[in-house]
Amino acid sequence: MASYTFIKESSGWYIDLPGYIEQGGNKGDLAMVEGADTMLDIMSGGNPVITLEINEKLFDGADILIRTEICDPYIGGAYYYLKTWEGKAVQQDMWLCAVTEFVFGSLPEKIFIRRVL
Repeated sequence: MASYTFIKESSGWYIDLPGYIEQGGNKGDLAMVEGADTMLDIMSGGNPVITLEINEKLFDGADILIRTEICDPYIGGAYYYLKTWEGKAVQQDMWLCAVTEFVFGSLPEKIFIRRVL
């Protein structure tokens, strides 16, 4: 299981992923958009930084992102759905870009997430 930090700047949310940048990626690719930004606003409770444990395998206390559609390769990434967050209904759809494939090596059917306290 890995932990990832997300930071809200004046231009929006970004995942802190230095390994991606070191391999030639650009910061714009790390922007959280198309519902993922809304998801992070909900998860963070208004804080500008949140760290999440993320895994392809179920673990205690995790909520589940369910893949609903894989995008055309030209667009990349996939759409996911988050039904609940920490016991509260959120019913949030979001697009996760191709950076998801950098993190997991694929676009998993399910991604399990939990806030790091």
